[in-house]
Amino acid sequence: MGYLGNAPARSFISFERQVFTIVNSQTAYTLSHSVTNENDIRLVVNNIVQEPGSGKAYTASGTTLTLSAALVNGTDEMYCVFLGRAVGTVNAPAGSVGTSQIVDLNVTTGKIAADAVNGDKIADDSISDEHLDPTAITGQTAETSIATDDLILLSDTSASGALKKMTRANFVSGVGGTNTPYWYAYGHASGQASSSGTYTKMEASIVHDSGSNYDNSNYRWTCPSGAAGKYWVSIATQPFNTSSVANGAQVVPYKNGSSMGNTYFASLYQISNFRNHWLMWSGIIDLAVGDYLEAYYLTEYSSGAGGAAYGKFSGYKLIE
Repeated sequence: MGYLGNAPARSFISFERQVFTIVNSQTAYTLSHSVTNENDIRLVVNNIVQEPGSGKAYTASGTTLTLSAALVNGTDEMYCVFLGRAVGTVNAPAGSVGTSQIVDLNVTTGKIAADAVNGDKIADDSISDEHLDPTAITGQTAETSIATDDLILLSDTSASGALKKMTRANFVSGVGGTNTPYWYAYGHASGQASSSGTYTKMEASIVHDSGSNYDNSNYRWTCPSGAAGKYWVSIATQPFNTSSVANGAQVVPYKNGSSMGNTYFASLYQISNFRNHWLMWSGIIDLAVGDYLEAYYLTEYSSGAGGAAYGKFSGYKLIE
């Protein structure tokens, strides 16, 4: 039907209102909507409209409302009215871009560049892995070397693939290992005598010992606490014999005072001149904490003196 004057309203608009719970001694409160500044809201305390601005009753930025003086719970009342949406500006207000404003897979390489996204505009923890375009990472130039404090981005499978960062130093601390403990002992250069056909402990004195676990008085190495595992062990010597007839020689590791048997020994037989030959054995031995190793040798001859010279006894823990 026709009418004179302004058209009657068919819908009505009301400004949103937020009531605050007063906290004693507190001057900062959180707004339910982000604002450009304090002029975007009308603040009412004890039914009195407050004057906005620095040095006045209150200021506001983003979702933070700051009062010039604290109120008292149970005595004072406060609410604000949002006068409208913040006026658009060239740059988004600080902290105004959150997770809900970012479309999945839309954070691309160009947006990660330092001059493309102003960090103070994006709320903390707002960019999660589902927002990242894969090419934002795969498209980057590979580094050929990194400094200790450089950051590495990784996907944590224990947290549903959440992206996390580690320094290069923290990352490599859990990779690989060291071949410790280790030891190296050296025996008599002039020769260590022995009785024919009798196993004799090699009197090798320590040269290198990473954990001070070699006993120079008993010529043995003991596996220390926390170092159980598989060890590469080596024994070498140069047999000598002043007799014209020599039958053979052997070297073998002993574990906890007992020979490790045929699997762990090396031998020479019917060699015309033992002095021109080295007898060597090496292999893997499984050790528990407290186990100890010794090196033994044997020479067989029909007459004259015999023994071994230049004994070498060493080992190190394998990385498993």
